[in-house]
Amino acid sequence: MSSRCDLVLADVTLPDGRVADVSIREGNVRHTGAPLPAEQVISCRGLVVLPGAVDMHVHFRGGIQREKEDWESGTMSALAGGVTVVVDQPNTVPPLTSPEAFRNRVAEAGRNSLCNFAINAGVAQGTDLIALWREGAMAFGEIFMAPSSYGEPLSPPALSAALSAIGRLGALATIHAEKAGPARPDDLAGHDLNRPAKGETEAVREVARAYGEHTRLHFCHLSAAGSVIAAGSSSREVTPHHLFLSVDQSIPGDTLRKVNPPIRSEKERRDLWRMWERIDVIASDHAPHTLREKNVPFRDAPSGIPGVETMLPLLLARMKEGLFSPASLIEKTSWRPSDLLGIPRAGFLPGERADFALYGDEVIAISADDLHSRAGWTPYEGFPAVFPSQVILGGAPAYREGEFIEAAPRWFPGRGYHP
Repeated sequence: MSSRCDLVLADVTLPDGRVADVSIREGNVRHTGAPLPAEQVISCRGLVVLPGAVDMHVHFRGGIQREKEDWESGTMSALAGGVTVVVDQPNTVPPLTSPEAFRNRVAEAGRNSLCNFAINAGVAQGTDLIALWREGAMAFGEIFMAPSSYGEPLSPPALSAALSAIGRLGALATIHAEKAGPARPDDLAGHDLNRPAKGETEAVREVARAYGEHTRLHFCHLSAAGSVIAAGSSSREVTPHHLFLSVDQSIPGDTLRKVNPPIRSEKERRDLWRMWERIDVIASDHAPHTLREKNVPFRDAPSGIPGVETMLPLLLARMKEGLFSPASLIEKTSWRPSDLLGIPRAGFLPGERADFALYGDEVIAISADDLHSRAGWTPYEGFPAVFPSQVILGGAPAYREGEFIEAAPRWFPGRGYHP
């Protein structure tokens, strides 16, 4: 058997500023330093090389919702945005609250996914959580505390029972923390008032205090600085749409920016950026709908925004402005999500997963025409972004200059998996 490596990434600038060659074999980094003999060499001189991102919050629809998105289009979007692992949420149609539904979802992803994937299990009253854990659920939830698109909230007794059971399993519970009013608002400002930041913060605080000591909690898509603080020792997730979009800078009735939790005021958006060091994870909450579904009166439009392809490119543009360091970006988009989920890290050390995204210097304006989601639109039209020129998956090129290359994506089951 040949001792040659499969690939060398040459002249990689590491997070600490050193320049080294990364030698890769059989899907993992073998050596970082002087290059080892290899079948292929890719020059990374002048490029930003980041470990592949782990987007731990996507809704890839599929099934009877494939018009919005499916596994092929969703994972094309992921790879083209520098994401090599996605974690799909369980509020599908049908929801992933039974072993059979979960197995079918894994099989659907296995047939069609272009990148690595994991799948969460749904939580409803009476759900057999132990059976889903053994089937390979990566985590449980998002668990809804208020109604949202294709998601129904648990009653307080059901939430208590579920979180206690998840705690006994040692699993991760991902929480959609909101308090929603009864109104059907006609614009973004009204949507913000009906699902206020204060209510989100109260919901986070209540769950963290009641269950945080005995259950591993992860709070999804926090939209307010107060919520980040209220999460205590639990992990905190924030999305690009809450970092980049605000009510003040939007057309009042723009349904393309309708999302749960809502985008907030410009002041709240800026305050959320000030929480950067306390944020554990940046995830997209990629939740696409068709333009036909969105082009209705605001009160009738579904909530949700596509974002898996634009998440890293938006952040790269801000990183180039000096807002944060490459190491900080890697931590929040790759390493911390991997650690929370129990997925091997992608990185530069021997033995780490050889998933990488290579970014050039060009900052371009985002255009929906260039994106791969079936949704066909983006709320970030015209925003500055830096897209990857190449993506490496499992030690082999999977995307290069707009072209997708057949690779070998993996399913990452959760820690309770018993085949």
